[in-house]
Amino acid sequence: MDNTGILKGIKVMVIDDSNTIRGSAELFLKPSECEVILAENGFEAMSKIVDNQPDIIFVDIAMPRLDGYQTCMLIKKNPIYRSIPVIMLSSKDGLFDKARGRMSGSNDYLTKPFAAKDLLSMIRNHTL
Repeated sequence: MDNTGILKGIKVMVIDDSNTIRGSAELFLKPSECEVILAENGFEAMSKIVDNQPDIIFVDIAMPRLDGYQTCMLIKKNPIYRSIPVIMLSSKDGLFDKARGRMSGSNDYLTKPFAAKDLLSMIRNHTL
């Protein structure tokens, strides 16, 4: 199935302290013509959310200083950004992580490493 342009203009934010994950996400999203916003930690992400108003946010759980759960809670506590879908990223596919993600307000969960089709289908499911 050709996904070229189906997600054109959708602003996708990826918050992860791993260059590899941010790079992969950007590479996977380029052909679909999404606008990709990258942040390497929760603090950087907060200012970029204000500046860019993303349509969907992917956030890594395990980050230094402000982890993914805390970042998600900050986003969901703000009435302006509460409706933005937040997808937790983790290399662990554990029930505990998923439950904790839900408690922090996340909308879904994606296990790393992810394939392009998984990332794109998550964006489609939560934005279209």
